[in-house]
Parts: sequence; structure tokens; C-alpha cells
Amino acid sequence: MTTTAFSYRERIALLVERKLQQTQEKFAQNGYMNADDLGSIAAPADFTWQPVYNTPDNNFYGAKAWGENFRALMDAHPLYVNPVDALAGRWITSLFWHRRHWMDPHFDYSELMPEQERYGIVSGIGAPQHFAGDYRIGFELGWGGLLAKVRQYRAQHGPEQAEIYDAWENILLGVQGWIRRHVEAIRAAEAAEPRPELRENLREMAEVNAWLVENPPRTLREACQWMTWFNLASRSYNGDGAGGWLDQLLLPFYERDRAEGRIDDETAIFYIACLLLSETQYYQLGGPLPDGRDATNSLSYLILEAAHRLGIACNLTIRVHDGMDETFFRKSVQHLFEDRKGWPRYSGDKALTDGFVKNGFSPELARQRIAVGCHWMVLPGREYTVNDCVKINAVKVFEVAFWEMMGGEGEQPSVSALWRRFEDHMRRAVLCTAKGLDFQLTYQQQNAPELMISLLCYGPVEQGVDASGGSLEYYNLCVDGSGLAVVADSFAALEQRIEREGVLTWAEIAEHLRQDFAGADGERVRLMMQHAERYGGGETLGDDWAVRVSRLFTDLVKASPTPGGVNMIPGWFSWSNTIPMGQEVGATPNGRRAGAPISHGANPNPGFRRDSAPTAMARAIAAIQPGWGNTAPMQLELDPGISREEGGIEKIASLIKTHFDLGGTLFNINVLDKETLLDAHRDPSKYPDLVVRVTGFTAYFATLSPEFRQLVVDRFIAEA
Repeated sequence: MTTTAFSYRERIALLVERKLQQTQEKFAQNGYMNADDLGSIAAPADFTWQPVYNTPDNNFYGAKAWGENFRALMDAHPLYVNPVDALAGRWITSLFWHRRHWMDPHFDYSELMPEQERYGIVSGIGAPQHFAGDYRIGFELGWGGLLAKVRQYRAQHGPEQAEIYDAWENILLGVQGWIRRHVEAIRAAEAAEPRPELRENLREMAEVNAWLVENPPRTLREACQWMTWFNLASRSYNGDGAGGWLDQLLLPFYERDRAEGRIDDETAIFYIACLLLSETQYYQLGGPLPDGRDATNSLSYLILEAAHRLGIACNLTIRVHDGMDETFFRKSVQHLFEDRKGWPRYSGDKALTDGFVKNGFSPELARQRIAVGCHWMVLPGREYTVNDCVKINAVKVFEVAFWEMMGGEGEQPSVSALWRRFEDHMRRAVLCTAKGLDFQLTYQQQNAPELMISLLCYGPVEQGVDASGGSLEYYNLCVDGSGLAVVADSFAALEQRIEREGVLTWAEIAEHLRQDFAGADGERVRLMMQHAERYGGGETLGDDWAVRVSRLFTDLVKASPTPGGVNMIPGWFSWSNTIPMGQEVGATPNGRRAGAPISHGANPNPGFRRDSAPTAMARAIAAIQPGWGNTAPMQLELDPGISREEGGIEKIASLIKTHFDLGGTLFNINVLDKETLLDAHRDPSKYPDLVVRVTGFTAYFATLSPEFRQLVVDRFIAEA
């Protein structure tokens, strides 16, 4: 156990200070970052590297090119050693970023493109990662054991599979070489370090990493360092950010270290803080074990404490279930208010487990499908999903249906006629999406094989087949709808203002939409439509329409598997697509102007009712859940003043549980001071450490583009 003149708290403070500096350096080098806050650092000024391209249009595809380019990147990659840190390594670029486009044009899906464009489909074709490996495979084998496994199975397969085994060997040799170079750099830093306590830290760091080049981890520090290397390498390969069930993965190492007297809890907290700081993977804490018993343990508390001491963006999700540790749950809610960093999130075990069981799986298996992504669940190492990569813009589908109806002959416009056309076009959109998923499964292994994650999966190395190509146990492909609130509110406004009240005609609303509600009369109509009975209002027309739209989408997705026979699972989520999806749609009957962002995820539109009651939102979002094991998240913005109210934290804890009791699946919460947020929007540089949960991901507010900052501000002002 290291004795330090620095306390661990002081070392964490120094690491966080450096983290904020690195974030500003990245921002200066790369510009706005409208995605997860990443653990990457800015490239050194003298670093230049380009992959070897193997197509005429300067792209690369296939296992051979990916494996060779990754090894070359690792061989050239800069080293990172901080004597204050417990762990070595950072990453600077992803091989995926060096491609010109996701799917190589050699693989032609042009026949799908017209309908993909017509319905605003984000097809997922060529999309990487968005499923998860199982770190336990790496913990058991280590890098050397993985290499031995690749060589063992290479000998059992013929020459037709040699390319993928060569690629895996390049991946592993590249990582091992990277670690070896770090060991040399750590020892050089140790020799030059004047402070004895940091020199001792570097000595231990060198020993840890020298061991890990070939061998599996034995201690908590070694396990955290092994995870760090995998995370950094996987990010460098194709941007992979999936984590795992952290308090279960690290528990054996922690318990063994404690029993043998190697560490105390302060040391454990420090190691975990360094792991969380190194990369912002998504980790689950707590929840039920496969047999239903609560998984919360002493390490669960230490992980919360490590995240608390860091005070940065952390993607921790608490799994809420009937038998959970209530003290742990309440402590997590306290951190939500005290730290105000958008973590933790909460997932609802009952709806997720019951929903996944409907696909034909056991409850024991469903409980192992954990939260390790922006809005998504996966069985680590066993399931391929393309989570969060496939979206149907329901607003675009609505627009096509509306204008087709208005231009039709022989049928008078009506809400029922519009619904029939909407149903027909959504059916076409789902079928087009399903065909695209089949295309992904057919060609992705030849395009951009999942070489890194496949190493931590059950089946790929054994079969010599990439995870995207059919070697995993389960294939459950995620299909998200986007823009629910815009569609529901549009149907409700048309029914209320035209068919119930008769204050507008179909021809009039069509003309106002064409003119984008121009002029004084257009603005009057826009406000009238905007203030019709909206989704989230509580037993409103909008609520009824949201349920109807969600059931239609769900039924169509679940009506059959893809033409190739693969299961699809519906959800509602937009991620950061709200802006681009809105840009491709004209004005809509709910009063939304042309090109404006579509609604966020499963949430009602901002200002959905005058009091913006969280309970009304919680009930509305619970009611529209597809119910098959994927999520339709609730995003809530709160003022920190509620925690100072008598019983404020208990009220929010109760709201979370109520939402999940009603069928909710995922709950994201921002706790933000209104004046601080507005001031930060005016001058982000004044608040470099302000963290917000933008959607499923967290980011530093100052690094978001003005458009994305505005989305957060609009949500908060409308709901706070």
C-alpha cells in the first residue's frame, strides 16, 4: 500500500484540474463537441498519422486493413504518464474517424436510399460498436491469453479465415506494444521524479503494466488498469464507449485485496476514480442478480464516492428494483442534487426485464441485460444490437402522410384519413429499416469488422467470425422512433381545432404550414395550434394520440422479424438527432416552425402544460413505453432549490420509483440553477466545469455548440 504525502483527495483534485485543462485543449483543437465528454486528449503538435487506404476513394475496409491500420496507430500513438495518477494511458484519435464514410460504397444499398430519405431513416448501415464485450474474458485471459486463444483457434480453421485471425493478432500485438512502450516511459518518469511518494507510485505503475503486457489482472489496481487499456484501445479502434456492471466486475478484486491487506477503502476509491477519469464509459451499479437478489455491495458505495470526489461527467446508471438497497438508492439521489453533474441515471428493472422476456427469453437472462450505453441495454459479450444507431423520424413520416392526403383525389381530408396514411407510411418505413438491418448484418464484417469488441465476446474467436457477422448467441436489433411528441401534438391539434371546434379548415392549416405560419395571422394560428391539448398534459387528446402512435410503431416493429429473420426491438429515442431530423421537416400542425428541432426522445414538447408537472410527465412517458425491453427515456430538468425543500430529495426518489412502477424504463435528470445556466449560455467560458446531461450522454456545457446549448436551455426554462 502506497504511503503518500499527497492525500488521495488532493491527488484527485490535481487530476480533475488537469482534466479540465485537457478539455479546453481539445475544444481549442477540435471545436464544438456535441457528444459524450470523452477521456481523449488533444493530439500533440508534432503528431501526424494517416491510415493506409485500400479503396480508390481513399477509404479502407475489411479485417486486414482494420487490423494493420490499428497496429500502425498503436505503434505511433503518443504515450501518457501522469505521476499523480494510479493508471497510465490516454487516447487521442479513433481509427473510425479516419474513414470517409461509414459503409464502403463497394457495398451497394442504393435501392433502399429513396425511402430512407423519404422517411428520415437513420439506417444504422455501417454503424460501429453500440453493443458490449464482457470484461470478464479479459480478466481471465489477459492480453497474452487472448493472443494465445487467437493462435489456438487459427490452427483449427482453414485459410479462408486466416484474414480475421491475422487482424486479431495485429490488434493484440498493437495493444501489447503500446503498453510496453508505456512501461519504458513510466520507468523513465520514475527515474526523473523528485518526490518520493510519486516516485513510488510510478514504480508500482510500472510493475502493474509490465505484468499486464502478458498476464491477467490479479489486484484491483491491475483490474482498473486492464479495463483502462481496453477502453482506450476500443475507443481508438472505433469509438466504442460501452462499459459493464462495474460493482460486479471489480468486486472479486476488491474483496481479495481487502482480505489480503493490500488496500484500504480510500485506496480503492482512488483507483476507481482514476478509472472513471480515464474514460467516460457507461457503467451500471446495483440491480438484481440473475436470481433476483440485490447486487448492491460495499464496492457500489465506493464507486459512488469516487464519482462524487471527481465531480466530472460520469455515466453511472442505478438499476432500480423492488428488493434494492434503499440506503444506496437515496445516497445516489443525494449525489444527483449535491454534485449537479447529471449523474447518476436510473433504469427501471421491472419493465426492462418483463419486456425482454416477451421476446422469448428467461427473467434470469433479462436481468443480465444491463445499462451500458446512452439509452440502451445489452447482454455483454453475447448480444449484437446496433443500439442507438437506427432511427425512424416519425415527424417526417407524418409530413409525408399529411401532404399526400392534402394532394389526394376522391377523399376529403380528415384525421381518420390522415391516420390511415400515417399507418401505411410508417409500415413502409419500418420495412425499409428492417431491410437495412439485414444489409448491416450481411456486410458489416467485410466493411468495418468489430475486431476489438469481438475479443471480449463468446463465439467470434472460436468460430473465426466477427460479432456483426453471426457468431454471437443473440441478435436483437434496436429500432428507435423519434419525434413522438411532435406527431402526437399535431394529430391532437388537428382533431381539436378542425374537427371538434371548427375554428380552422384543412385548407387553411395547409396554407399556414406552407407559409411557415408567416404574418400576424400565421402567428395567431401557430399559437392556437401550439396550445391545443398536448401530450403530457394529463388525460388530454395529446396523451391519447401519443399512446396510439407509440402502439402503432411498436406493433409494426414487432409484427415480424427482418426479412432475414432477425428480431427487432422498438424504443423511443432521438439522441442528438433532434436538430438534423428537424432540419429535414417543414412546419408541423402542432405549431412547430419549419426546420426547428423535433421533440426530445419520449419527452413531451417543452411547455407541455402550464405547470410542467413532473408527475404528469412521468405518467405520460410511462404510458407510451413500447414494452419489449428497450427504453423510451424520461428526461427531467430540476432546479436545485427542490433539494432544500422539506422532503425534496424524498419527493424525487418517489417520483423515480413511481415512473418505474408505471412502466418507465430509463430516467435522466439534470439539476441546474436557472441563472447559472442562462449566464453560461451567454458566456460558456465562465463555467468550464458545468456538466449537463444533454440526452443519454453528459457533456461540458461550454463545449456544446450554441444550437445544442439552446436545446438544454429551452428544456430547462420550460420545465423548471
